[in-house]
Amino acid sequence: MNAQLVVYRNITLGKYLRMVLPFFVLMINSIYGQNETIINKSKADSLYEEGNKKLGKGVFKEALKDYVESLEIYNRENNNTRTGDCHSKIAVVYYYQGKYNEAFLNFDQSIQYYRLSNFKKGLSSSFNNQGAIYYYLGNYPKALDKYRNALTIQEELDNKSQIAATTKNIGGIYLELQDFKSAKSHFLLSKKIYQSINEEKPLIQVLDGLGEMCLRESKFNEALENFESALDLIKKFKDQRLEVEVLFNLGKLYYLKKDYSTALSYYNESLIKATKQNNTLYESNATIAIGVLQQKKGEIFSAIKKCKKGLQLATKLKVISTQEEACECLYNAYKSANKNSYALKYLEKMHLLKDSLNLKQTSDKILKMKFEKEMLLDSIANVEKERKLQMQHKEEVAKKEKQRNMLLVSGAFIILIAVALWSRLNFTKKAKARLQVEKDRSEHLLHNILPEEVADELKENGFVKAQDFEKAAILFTDFKSFTQTASLLTPQELVQEINECFKAFDQIMEKYALEKIKTIGDAYMAAGGLPKPDANAVKKMIYAALEMQDFIRLRKIENETKNKPAFDMRVGIHVGPIVAGIVGVKKFQYDIWGDTVNTASRMESNGVIEKVNISSATYNLVKDEKDLVFEYRGAIEAKGKGALEMYFVSLKNNISSKK
Repeated sequence: MNAQLVVYRNITLGKYLRMVLPFFVLMINSIYGQNETIINKSKADSLYEEGNKKLGKGVFKEALKDYVESLEIYNRENNNTRTGDCHSKIAVVYYYQGKYNEAFLNFDQSIQYYRLSNFKKGLSSSFNNQGAIYYYLGNYPKALDKYRNALTIQEELDNKSQIAATTKNIGGIYLELQDFKSAKSHFLLSKKIYQSINEEKPLIQVLDGLGEMCLRESKFNEALENFESALDLIKKFKDQRLEVEVLFNLGKLYYLKKDYSTALSYYNESLIKATKQNNTLYESNATIAIGVLQQKKGEIFSAIKKCKKGLQLATKLKVISTQEEACECLYNAYKSANKNSYALKYLEKMHLLKDSLNLKQTSDKILKMKFEKEMLLDSIANVEKERKLQMQHKEEVAKKEKQRNMLLVSGAFIILIAVALWSRLNFTKKAKARLQVEKDRSEHLLHNILPEEVADELKENGFVKAQDFEKAAILFTDFKSFTQTASLLTPQELVQEINECFKAFDQIMEKYALEKIKTIGDAYMAAGGLPKPDANAVKKMIYAALEMQDFIRLRKIENETKNKPAFDMRVGIHVGPIVAGIVGVKKFQYDIWGDTVNTASRMESNGVIEKVNISSATYNLVKDEKDLVFEYRGAIEAKGKGALEMYFVSLKNNISSKK
C-alpha cells in the first residue's frame, strides 16, 4: 500500500488575509497598487482552486499548469503561506505521477516558505508527505524521522485528522516489516480517530491497509471485507486515484485464491483507470500482473508483450521489485516457448535485481553486526579494566610496586596493539568499500562517455582499434539564429535551456538505440549503425530526428506562453561509410570521421527549421517505408560539395512521433 499524502484547505488564513490585506496595503501603497494586489491575489486564488479541482479528478498535467501559474503570482506578492501551498500541491502531483525526486524537492520548498510564515499546519503536512515518499522507497528510518517531525507539530495543534493519517502511515511501515500485530494496532487506532471526528473518506486507505495486512496473512475473507468496504467509500466519494489501488489489491486477492478469471477482471479494470490517470506505478503493476496470468493460462506471446511493457514502465520509475516481477514473468514465458536464450537473459536480470533488493538488507545487517561487535568490545574492555583495578589493589596491598608497574605497562601495550590492529582492520574494510564505490562510479562514468562495447575494449586492452563501417546514419542539428536568441537570455538561462534540449535529445537517442557522438556549442551530432551494425539504423534515425523537431516545436510553444525566447532548429541526415575510434589519451572521446560526416553537416546547413532534410542516399534506403512521406527539393548547391539532391521527410497523417 502507499503512504497517505496529507492535503488540506487553508480556509481560515485565506479569510483573514481577505479582511486585513486591503487595509494594510492602503497604508503603504497607492490606490492603484492596492487594486493591482487584490486583482493578482484573486487571479492566483482562482488558478489555485482550479488546480485543486483538476487534481481531485486526476488531471495531473492541467493541475500542474494551474499551480505553477498561481505560484508565480504568490511569489511576486511575497505570500509565503500560499507559495508554500503551491509547492506542496505541485509535489503531490509529482508524487501521483511517480516522480518522487521532484515531489521531495517541492515539499522541501514548501517547508521553507511555511517556516517563513510560521504556518505549522502546512509544515506538518509537508513533513508527513516526505515521510510518505521515504516510506514508499523503503527507507523506513528516514520515513519514521519525518513522521516524528510531523507528529510533534500535529500534537501541538491537536490536529486529530493529521495524527490519524500519520498513525496510518506508521502502520504501513510495520506492514512492510511483516510485524502484523503492530500494523493492525496502528491501523485500528487510526480508524478509531477518524470515526471519532466523523471523517469517512480517509478511512479508504485505512481499510485498504487492513485488507492488505489480512491478504499477507492469507485471511482472504477478512481481506475481502475490508477491500469491499473501501470500494463502497470510493464510490461514495468518487476517489478515482484510490480506486486503482483497491481494484489492484482485489485482483491480487483472487489471484492468490486461484480464481484467475475474477483476478483478471479486476486487474484489467485497475489498468484501464491507471492508464487514464497517468498513474504509471499501477499501470506497470497491473500490466505485469495480467502478463503473469496470461503466462499461467498458456497465452505465451500475449504474456511476453504485457510483461515487456510492464518492465519498460517499471524501469522508467526505477522500482526494482516490480522490474524483478516482470523479468520473472518473461523468464517463465520464454522458457515455456522454448526460447532458452531469451529465458536465460531475463533469469540473469531477475537475479541481478534480486541482489539489488537484498543489498540494502545486507547493508543493514552488516551495520547491526558492527554495532554489536563494538558493544562486545566495550564490554570486554570494561571487564579488563575491572580486572586490572583489582590487580592493582592486590599489588598495593602486597607492596609489589615493580610487578604492578610491569603489569600496567604490559596491559597498556596489549590494548594499544589490539586497538591498532582493530583500527587497521576497520580502515582496510572501509577503504575497500570506498574503492568499490569509486570503481562503480568510474565504470558508470566511462559508459556515459563511450559506447559499452568500446568501453569494455578500452578496459581490457588499454586501447581501442579504429573501425570501418560501410553504412552509418549520421545526424546533425543546429539552432537557427542561436547568437541572436542567446543574447536575450542570461548565461544561466542559456545553459539551462540548451541542457533541457540536449537532455531530451539524449533520451530520444536512447529510445531508438542510437549513439550520441558529441555536442559542439549549440550543434548536436549522433550516429546510427555503430558500434554494432543495425539494418534499421537509417529508419530509426529519421524517427528520432522527427521526434527532436517535435520536442523543439513544443518547447517553443511552452516558452512563448511564459514570454521566454525559444530556439528554432534545422536537422540533416546522410548515410554512408565512416571510420570510428577514440581520440586522445586525456579527456578521450569516441568520434567519427569521413566524407559522410561532412555531407551530413551540409544536409543540416541547407535544411529548413522544423523540417528534417535528408540526402538522396538516405532517401533511397527508406523510400519504400509506408509511414514516411518525402518532398523532393531538387539539386541544391552545398558548400564544398556542389549540387546535392535533397528531400524533406515527415510522417503520414500528421503523426508527431513514432509509436
